[in-house]
Amino acid sequence: MVNIRVSGRKVTITDALLDHVQEKMGAALKVFDISPMTCDCVLRVDKNPSNLERKSCEVTVFVRDNVVRVVASGDDMIAAIDEAADKVSRQLRKYKTRVIDRRQRGARIAIPTNVEDLADLIEPTPEEEDDNVLVREKIIDLPPMTEEEALVQTDLLGHDFYVFTNATTGLINVIYHRKNGGYGIIKPKIEEEND
Repeated sequence: MVNIRVSGRKVTITDALLDHVQEKMGAALKVFDISPMTCDCVLRVDKNPSNLERKSCEVTVFVRDNVVRVVASGDDMIAAIDEAADKVSRQLRKYKTRVIDRRQRGARIAIPTNVEDLADLIEPTPEEEDDNVLVREKIIDLPPMTEEEALVQTDLLGHDFYVFTNATTGLINVIYHRKNGGYGIIKPKIEEEND
């Protein structure tokens, strides 16, 4: 049985809500029955009446060394929970498929890297007064992993990029989704000299 922790922000967690979360998330997590797996579910209500999707359900699932994170919002908490459970189920299926494929194939995904790909990342932005303000600082672990494992983490977290330590070289790399499809990777110049 997966440990599902439920908490609320600006909302009281009733027994009915707790039972609904336990039922829906429990069913969604059965897709990938593996140990250790824990699930944190945060229910939020935005008090701003102009926000039409005021109620949200944020789910973070920890599967071994991986993290699956989804957020669903709406005007009804039950609907947000149901949508989040569906998203978790899809993400876990995707993760399970990739893990199985990786074991069966044993091959690595080739990621194209060249100067043109890196040039796409550099876009001039208009200067504004608020652009120089640090809004958030986040401290992360950088466990060694392959490029394929970093791709999986990028998809599971739903981020556009992922920073990781390359298991082969021990150097910091950034993998990212390209706007026109596919992935790109940014590597330090030192790494290319060592290859």
